[in-house]
Amino acid sequence: MTDIQKYLFSQADQKYRDFTLPLIPNIDPDTFIGVRLPALKKYAKELGPRQTEEFLESLPHQYHEENILHALILSNIKDYDSFVSYADAFLPFVANWFVCDTICNKHLNKHKKELIEAVYTWLKSSEVYRVRYAVKCLMNYYLGDDFREEHIQKVAEVKLDDYYVRMMIAWYLATGLAKNYEPFIKVIEEQRFVPSIHNKAIQKAIESYRVSEEHKRYLKTLKIK
Repeated sequence: MTDIQKYLFSQADQKYRDFTLPLIPNIDPDTFIGVRLPALKKYAKELGPRQTEEFLESLPHQYHEENILHALILSNIKDYDSFVSYADAFLPFVANWFVCDTICNKHLNKHKKELIEAVYTWLKSSEVYRVRYAVKCLMNYYLGDDFREEHIQKVAEVKLDDYYVRMMIAWYLATGLAKNYEPFIKVIEEQRFVPSIHNKAIQKAIESYRVSEEHKRYLKTLKIK
């Protein structure tokens, strides 16, 4: 057992494991240790440069928490090229939404021009969590003033039909309705996405405190029956 694995097992929390495991339906229980996120975030910042590099290159990992730790380390990388290189290597081994959605690098806000090309490439992938992460990037970094209508078109062109991809697209559309209402309501009105995405996006928007009551009432009339 590696030093990192020894640390992870030393932080195991059975109650947290019992609570969290059912929330990740497609995970092998034998790979889930049960380490809380704050402990993993702290540990990700404590690893030395050499240990971090060796860990990032030791794919695939054996345990879920190793993958979460990997995602957290990616989230801390400041150099854009290093981030994309490590992300490209890691995404094929991401096996659930929890790990995918943990990758959240604020430093990418400084590299939106370069990142969008990587996002467009990832959207064409046949890998579920590479596509999910690409849509997540559009949601995290390209709404508000950075939104372009071509972003929606690229998402609409996604060919991969998977539950976790569809749910991320719905989340993206719902967030778009909160931040860029006019272009996103047009997409809903035109029914440019399949009913499962369309209706879930409306549901999420209706549940959001960032969408006005007036918009929510109108959205309710646009559900596909």
